[in-house]
Amino acid sequence: MNYPGLNKQYHKLTTYGNRGMDLEELINSTNKYYLEKDIAIIYKKPTPIGISKIDYEKNKISGFFKEQSTLDYNGIYKGYYIDFDAKVTKNKTSFPISNIHNHQIEHIKRVIRHKGIAFLIIEMNSKYFLLPGTKLLEFLNKTSRKSIPYDYIVDNSYEIKLGYNPDLDYIKAVDKLLGGFIYGKEE
Repeated sequence: MNYPGLNKQYHKLTTYGNRGMDLEELINSTNKYYLEKDIAIIYKKPTPIGISKIDYEKNKISGFFKEQSTLDYNGIYKGYYIDFDAKVTKNKTSFPISNIHNHQIEHIKRVIRHKGIAFLIIEMNSKYFLLPGTKLLEFLNKTSRKSIPYDYIVDNSYEIKLGYNPDLDYIKAVDKLLGGFIYGKEE
């Protein structure tokens, strides 16, 4: 992007390793808004890491992942336990199931079995969708496909619109999932 009067150009750096960071930043700022407005209490879960070596002279720490993490976020909303993951794909026609690890699918099953709400927030085709865990599992049980078609996501998810305060108001989609209530008021 060129700015008038400046000789600098600014480009957004996108790499495979941080492709989901923009979505996570939107969710993190939204969660902060929900907490400040006392709407919901949702936190990003840290990945369990163990420290194997500390070099104080070089100010360097070596570590390892202690265990597989489950989903990225969890918390409580209107008395419901919520657990979800943020996923991003550049694929225009389908969402690769390989983006969801087997231990995450098992965790979604457990959360649903215990009456919690599990879902994915998927960024695809410059849109955001809340795909309920029940719909994800339904799809996985009915097919051996290696990807979820975009049309299935559109038909079985709740679209989440970008906004301002909060940035990505996914609780409205959770309300629809729960039966049509928005922040305690019927829609």
